[in-house]
Amino acid sequence: MTFATNVLKFYKALKIDVPLPAGIEVLNPYVDKRTFELCRQFYNKYYGDDVERIAILGINPGRFGAGLTGIPFTDPQKLEERCGIANDLPKKPELSAQFMYRVFDAYGGLDVFCRRFFISSVSPLGFTQDGKNLNYYDIPALLRSVEPFIVKSILRILKLNVTRQVVFCLGEGANFKYLVKLNEREGFFRQVVPLPHPRFIMQYKRKSLEGYVERYVSELRNA
Repeated sequence: MTFATNVLKFYKALKIDVPLPAGIEVLNPYVDKRTFELCRQFYNKYYGDDVERIAILGINPGRFGAGLTGIPFTDPQKLEERCGIANDLPKKPELSAQFMYRVFDAYGGLDVFCRRFFISSVSPLGFTQDGKNLNYYDIPALLRSVEPFIVKSILRILKLNVTRQVVFCLGEGANFKYLVKLNEREGFFRQVVPLPHPRFIMQYKRKSLEGYVERYVSELRNA
């Protein structure tokens, strides 16, 4: 059983079956057969082994990255041009993906990165409201509804062959605070290490982009 096989089973089983606050919809890219096929190609290419990995957890999928491809921080353009996986999805670049592929390159390339790390999210399914992305923590009632799903998902991630020694959290604000609090209660990981979120860097700290790439690589290599 490869890491890829386990990941695909994990994605296939993802489901939120509790009532959500009015006007909020679940973004689940894995129910789309075309998207799931792209995931199958990607994970078999980069995770076709049984090596233990370190988890990196973002917030939740957005409409233009993982919400389309099913692969965190990989938009359709990067999937085709950098991963060699052709697709007919809209080739609109996504900010967070642009940053993360700089990190992959600086780390030694996507192949090298994927042999050591697995990227997912605190909530591996996303949310929208009025056609816009929504973070799981933006509305308290939403968080209360989906917290059992979040706990169950992280436990499943650990069963993929992910270490409990350390986890990287993308986002030094609300995502980090919530994950630390949840981790103290549930005991998922021994250490939670925060990193600034790629979107925050690209929107507000672009002048210092290379410095943030260096910080990511340094933290990841020291894990």
